[in-house]
Amino acid sequence: MEILFILKSLAGLSVILIILVAVFLYPKKRAIKAKPTAKYPKEKKRRTELCTLDDILESMRDKTTSSKKLHEMIECLVKYHSKIPNKLGMRAHPDFDIYEEIILRLCHHPQTSKELILQLDRVLLKENPTYRVELNDALEKGLNTRSASLYGAPL
Repeated sequence: MEILFILKSLAGLSVILIILVAVFLYPKKRAIKAKPTAKYPKEKKRRTELCTLDDILESMRDKTTSSKKLHEMIECLVKYHSKIPNKLGMRAHPDFDIYEEIILRLCHHPQTSKELILQLDRVLLKENPTYRVELNDALEKGLNTRSASLYGAPL
């Protein structure tokens, strides 16, 4: 009698187990609520897509870039990319090379102004105090190449 009761109990428990597994593994599809969209999502997405470090560097390399476009690129850099990744011990992060080249290109660009260079320098120094020496070296190199190019000396 006890064996029959144990077998019925095991059969009942296995049915319950199968039902629970089916419920957890195959949940019902729930209605997904649509998230409210931003007022101008395409414009915002387009703005951030055009604001990568490579795009900023490319506009700095182009000598025909207008002063207004340079100003927009620096604002974009300040807004989205002002924080440089942390140093690796005493060495600068490999991504710092991009920032260094942006500073050099900005200083050497014919359409730049001192206000634009100072704005970028102040923001980068404020956001990245551990890179103070490296940023000052990059700025010094950029300003030296700028003065050399103004007087017609080869770089």
